[in-house]
Amino acid sequence: MGRELAFIEALRALASDPAARGLTDDCAVLPFGSETLVLTHDTMVAGVHFLPDQDPADVAWKLVATNMSDLAAKGAVPMGVLLSYQLAGTEERFLAGLAEALDEYGARLLGGDTVSSSGPQVLGLTAIGRASYLPVPGRDGAQVGDLVYITGPIGGAMVGLEALREKGPAKSSLAYRRPLARIAEGQALAPFVTAMMDVSDGLLLDASRIAKASKVTINLESAAIPLACPPERRDEALRWGDDYQLLLTAPPELALPLPMHRIGVVGKRQEAPVLINGAVPLGSLGYQH
Repeated sequence: MGRELAFIEALRALASDPAARGLTDDCAVLPFGSETLVLTHDTMVAGVHFLPDQDPADVAWKLVATNMSDLAAKGAVPMGVLLSYQLAGTEERFLAGLAEALDEYGARLLGGDTVSSSGPQVLGLTAIGRASYLPVPGRDGAQVGDLVYITGPIGGAMVGLEALREKGPAKSSLAYRRPLARIAEGQALAPFVTAMMDVSDGLLLDASRIAKASKVTINLESAAIPLACPPERRDEALRWGDDYQLLLTAPPELALPLPMHRIGVVGKRQEAPVLINGAVPLGSLGYQH
């Protein structure tokens, strides 16, 4: 077990409130008066989650969008954010991107903290949303016989990062620099799904997370998975992250409200949580710290 997973396991002893969902989901779901709040937090580190010389406006956008993507997977309506910001002398550009992103998702800056420190820049954001549908979708509801869907192609961020490193045209790196959270799609799909999450760490790894939480095995059809990269890079795209599509399961008899890509089926639990064309995938499933 890696250090991150071991630490999370230790934290579960402290996360006893039902709102924490046993730390097995991307968000906390907290009943609050007549509403249900959905809360998430993400951290980004220079040199790990973004390039050290990347435009701070794009970094701000991505920081907001990654958190909004977690809200999207819960069908939540964005309300506001709390920002943790390490000063770096590039505040003007960061503020410009932050304003653009908050405007895009209809969220408000509610507060946060600033620090000054040496070393790689570390940024954090807490996003607060309001549930649009109850029960709020989680990872743990997939049922045997459900179909597996994804909202759009994967692999765009992978080739986008390469284009950014190569100083290619701005449009070619857009998927990596300015990902889009599927807020409207999440709200439309929430009443229909049995499980849903966003694809942030790689399709195979995130599918395995739904499978483990739901105590099932997910069998993906490789050829059915839509790509935003050359077909010969399919295996890489399956393990790459940062695409922020929504991955979901739903009963086969349901007509979903949006055009979707059907990419697999949920089966009885086997030793491996995820299969590709009926076989256990080799190597790493996706991005892990």
